[in-house]
Amino acid sequence: MTTGWDATFRSRRLIVGSIIAVVAATVAYSVIPRRADLTRFDPAAMARRETSMWRHYYEKRYFPLFFDLYETSRRGQGFSPLDSMRLAVAAARAAKAFQPSASRAEAEAALPYLIGYFRILSRAAPVAVDVEDAARTELAWWQARREAVPPEQYGAIIARVSTLLYGVDNADIRLAGVIRAQAMEYRDAHAANLTVADWSAIDRQLQLAYGLLKKAVSWPARWD
Repeated sequence: MTTGWDATFRSRRLIVGSIIAVVAATVAYSVIPRRADLTRFDPAAMARRETSMWRHYYEKRYFPLFFDLYETSRRGQGFSPLDSMRLAVAAARAAKAFQPSASRAEAEAALPYLIGYFRILSRAAPVAVDVEDAARTELAWWQARREAVPPEQYGAIIARVSTLLYGVDNADIRLAGVIRAQAMEYRDAHAANLTVADWSAIDRQLQLAYGLLKKAVSWPARWD
C-alpha cells in the first residue's frame, strides 16, 4: 500500500530528476564544441551589430555591448554559447580598460584581455594566428584612432588584423580596413549630435566594408 509519504517522496524525486536533466542538457548545449568559422559571417548582419556596438560603447552601456559581442560570436561566427560568452567578456573588458586610458602606457591595460580574446577567436581562423601579434595590432589601431591619425593610415592597421586572422592580403581586404576607419571618422565628426540618419550612414559604410572583406576571404588567399 502506497502511503502519502511515499507519493510525496516520489514526486520530489521526479522534480529533482527533471531539474538535474534540464541543467545537464543546458550545460551540454553550452559547452559542446561547435565548428566556428570566421569566414561564415553575413556582411549586413555584421555591420548592423558593429553599428550597435559603437553606440553602446560611446554611451558606456556595457551590458548591451556585451550582448552584441555575444551575438556576433554566436550567430555570426558559430561559436558555442560558452565560447561566445568568453569572447564577449574578454572584448568588453578590453574596451572598458581602454576607454579611460590617456596614454599608450595606460592603454596596455587592455592588452591581456585582447590576447585572451584572440586566443579563442583564432580557433575559428582558416590559418594559424599569432595571437599576441593580432592583439597588439588591434590595440595599435585603437590608439592610432585616438591620436587623430588619418583614417587611411589606421585603416591599414585594421586591414593588418584581418590579414593575421584570414591569411589574406589583397586590395579588397585593405580597402575594407580603410572604409571601416572612414566610418569611424564619420562618427567622430558627428559625435556632438549624432542622428538616426547618421547611424544609418555608418551602417551603410560598414556594410560596404564587410562586403569587401567577405569577398576577400571567400576566395583562395591572394597576395597582390
